[in-house]
Amino acid sequence: MSSNDRMDGRLLGVIFVVLLGGLLGILNSTMAAVAADTLAGAFGTSLSTIGWTSTGFLLAVTATIPFTTWAVDRFGGKRLWLAGLLVFLAGSLGAGLAWNVGSLIAFRVLQGFGAGLLDPLVLILLARAAGPHRAGRVMGLMGVVLSLGPVLGPIAGGAVLDSLPWRWMFLLSVPVGAVAYVLAQRVIPADGHAEAQRAGLDVVGLALLGPGFAAVVLALSQAAEQGAFAAWQVLLPLGAGVAVLLGYAVHAQRRGRRSVSPLIDLRLFANRGFSASVTIMGLGGLSLFAVLFALPLYYQQVHGHGVLAAGLLMAPLGLGGAVAMPLAGRMSDRVGARGLAAGGAAAAVASGLTFTWIGPDTAEVWPALAAFALGLGSGCFSAPTMGSLYRTLPGPMVAQGSSVLYMLNQLGAALGVAVVTLILQNAGDPISGFHGVAWLAVAAVAIVLVAIPLLPGRPQAPVKQEVLAKTSS
Repeated sequence: MSSNDRMDGRLLGVIFVVLLGGLLGILNSTMAAVAADTLAGAFGTSLSTIGWTSTGFLLAVTATIPFTTWAVDRFGGKRLWLAGLLVFLAGSLGAGLAWNVGSLIAFRVLQGFGAGLLDPLVLILLARAAGPHRAGRVMGLMGVVLSLGPVLGPIAGGAVLDSLPWRWMFLLSVPVGAVAYVLAQRVIPADGHAEAQRAGLDVVGLALLGPGFAAVVLALSQAAEQGAFAAWQVLLPLGAGVAVLLGYAVHAQRRGRRSVSPLIDLRLFANRGFSASVTIMGLGGLSLFAVLFALPLYYQQVHGHGVLAAGLLMAPLGLGGAVAMPLAGRMSDRVGARGLAAGGAAAAVASGLTFTWIGPDTAEVWPALAAFALGLGSGCFSAPTMGSLYRTLPGPMVAQGSSVLYMLNQLGAALGVAVVTLILQNAGDPISGFHGVAWLAVAAVAIVLVAIPLLPGRPQAPVKQEVLAKTSS
C-alpha cells in the first residue's frame, strides 16, 4: 500500500468519525420537534413550554459557536472534540432521565452546548484533514450528513415514538456517542504544537458575539411562535441582539489593533470569495429549511398523512442532496465551483417553480420528484461553495470562517422558519400558503445565482504550484 493510500485511509477514518459525532447533534435538533405533543402530554404542560426544549437547544448552540472559534486553537481540535462529545452525551443521558419539564429543558440546553462545540468542529477538522485541494470532495461527503440529517431526524423520531417510550429519543444517542468517542481517540490525529496555541481569549468579544447572535435567533423563533414580527416578544430580543452585535463590530475594530485578536476578524468579509460563499450558504439554507418546514405540512394537511408518513415522503429531498453533494464536491476540486454552482442553483429554481403549481389533487409523486430535484440542485451549489470557501482562507482563519458560516446558517434557518410560519398563518388555505413558501425559496435561490460569479475560479493543481515555487526560488 502506497503512502497516498495510507493517507487516504486515515482521512476516510477521520471523516467517518467526525461525521458520526456531527450527525448526533443534527438528529437531536430535529427529532425533538416531532415529539412536542408527546412531551406535552407526558409532563402535563403546554406546547409553548415544550417549545423551549427546542429553542433552548438552538440558543445554546448559537451562543457556544464563538467560544469554539477561540478554543479550537487554544486547546486543539481533538481535545475540544472529545470534550464536546462528553458534554453532549451528558445532556442526552440527562434528557432521557428527565423528571419534569424544567429538567428536560435544562438538559436540552446542555446538549446544545455540546452541539455548539461539535458542529463547527465538523467543518474545522475536516477542512484541516483534507487540505485545500481536497476540500470540495470532503465537504461533499459532509454534505451527505447535512442533507440527510434534517430529513432522517423526523423519520427517526416518528419511528421511536411509534415503538418505544419518548425517553429513547435521547438515550439512543448515548451508545452511539460512546462509540464515536472511542473511535475519535484512536482516529483523529493528536493536536500538534501549531494547533494548540496559547492564544488569549477575547472576553469582551465573547460576551457580545454569542449572546448577540442568540438574541437574534430567539427573536426569529418568537416571530414564528407569535405569528408576527411586530410583537414585543420579537422586537425586544431583536433590538437587543442587533445593538449587541453592533457593539461587537465596534469592539472588533478596536481590538484588532491590540494584543488579543478579535474572536471573529471582520476583515474576513473583505475577501470577496468568502463573502459570496457565506451569502450563498445562508440563502441556500433559508430556502432549504423553508421547504423542509412547509412540505411535511402539505402532506399532512392536504393529503391527510401522519407524521411518520410525511417524514418518509420527505426522504427524496435528503436523498437528492446526498447524491449530488459528494459528486459535485469531487468535481469542484478539478473544475472549480462556478459552473457547478450555477447549474445547481438553476435546477433548484426550476424545482421551486414546480412547487408553485402543485395543487390539492396533485399525486404525491410530483412533489416528491420536485423535492428530489431541489435536493440535487442544492447539493450541486452547496458542496462546491463550501469547498471554495476553504480554498480562499489561509489555515489560521479556517476556524473563524467555519464559525461565521455556521452562525449565518443558523440565522438563515431560523429566518426561514419564521417567514414560512408567517406566510402559512396569513394564507387563506394550505395550498396558497405552500405556494407562497415556494416563491420565497425561488427568490432566495435567485439571489444565489447572482452571487455565484463572485466565487473563486478554477483551482490550480498542487503540482503546478510546486513547480512555480521551485522556479521562483
